[in-house]
Amino acid sequence: MFDMEAIKNFSIDKSDWQKVKFGDLVFEPKETVKDPVAEGIEHIVGLEHIDSEDMHLRRSASIEKSTTFTKKFSKGDVLFGRRRAYLKKAAKAGFEGICSGDITVMRAREELLLPELLPFIVNNNSFFDHAITHSAGGLSPRVKFKDLANFEFFLPSKTGQHKLFLLLEKLDKSLQDELSLKQKLSSNLEAQIEYQIHGENLNGKTINQVINCLSSKKEIIKLQELGEIIKGKGIAKSEVIESGIPCVRYGELYTKHHRIIKKFHSFISSKSSEKAVKLKVNDILFAGSGETITEIGKSAAFIEKVEAYAGSDILIFRPKDMDGTYLGYLMNSQLVRHQLNKFGTGATVMHVYGSDIQKVVVPYRNKDKQIQIANTLERIANNIRLLEIKAHNTKELLTSLLSKVF
Repeated sequence: MFDMEAIKNFSIDKSDWQKVKFGDLVFEPKETVKDPVAEGIEHIVGLEHIDSEDMHLRRSASIEKSTTFTKKFSKGDVLFGRRRAYLKKAAKAGFEGICSGDITVMRAREELLLPELLPFIVNNNSFFDHAITHSAGGLSPRVKFKDLANFEFFLPSKTGQHKLFLLLEKLDKSLQDELSLKQKLSSNLEAQIEYQIHGENLNGKTINQVINCLSSKKEIIKLQELGEIIKGKGIAKSEVIESGIPCVRYGELYTKHHRIIKKFHSFISSKSSEKAVKLKVNDILFAGSGETITEIGKSAAFIEKVEAYAGSDILIFRPKDMDGTYLGYLMNSQLVRHQLNKFGTGATVMHVYGSDIQKVVVPYRNKDKQIQIANTLERIANNIRLLEIKAHNTKELLTSLLSKVF
């Protein structure tokens, strides 16, 4: 366990550190591969595989996919996203492969710089600020390695570098452990949502098979028998203010609310609320449209006893007598989302309608059972939220420490 206060107040004596240029310690290999398959290359990395503000490369594409990439990188190299540097993409590769031309491959000169320190140096706000400042271009600015090479910072001797790395590594390992545990809990939650709601194991089964199984037991019911569908209205972007009456806008169902509305991000005036739809406790808000078939129908439950409103392009399922928290999980389960995906129509923008939502079939569960299921799932979700907070705080500490060191 870290002494967070000690790290926040951490200071270091740099009196014997030397001012160096990035380009004196790091070089761009510029190695290429003509025939990746013949050379046994298995991984292709594009900018989309590097996550913003994450120094670990976690994804790649298979070499089986056709590619025009020829730039080679080796295990231990840092892959820096030179296009749109403000996205802060720079990750250490744990494997060899080939990558996009919009990625700069960086390798430490081991006689001068401990290679393990390179990912920490690059994932520093000062370095990214330098990269952004020296980027050139219009909509898609790029930065060259020769400009990155001029970045200056202070560095200790090799012995000091090793001690510094041990400190940074310890903090980063704590962060990775927290993220790993969060991922395991999230996977468990997804599995538990399906199991708790319909009691069927999805391994080897389609949603249709699950529905048929429930139907044979006479355990399914259409949503139209459990409540009504209401359309949201009003609330233009120009009407949103910094404080006032809470509201939910269509786009926020994708970006801000996940299963259950925990916090409001938009507000309107009393006058604007007169033309919007007032929410009731246990309402479920559906996004009526989306850019892809898998996006449509994402929803969130409104469970707080506060005055709040829904804007246009939102469809509201108002249950007769159901638990809102349970509904938040039910409506975002694979069982329901799969059915909504089948109803989606449109070309560039996909739509789902109130009449489609009414056709969705769900398992019949009495109110007591709904509350029991909701409590079980919320316990797991609360543990995930606690881990998210912990990982966020650890990440902030690491970022703060890097800004003080480099």
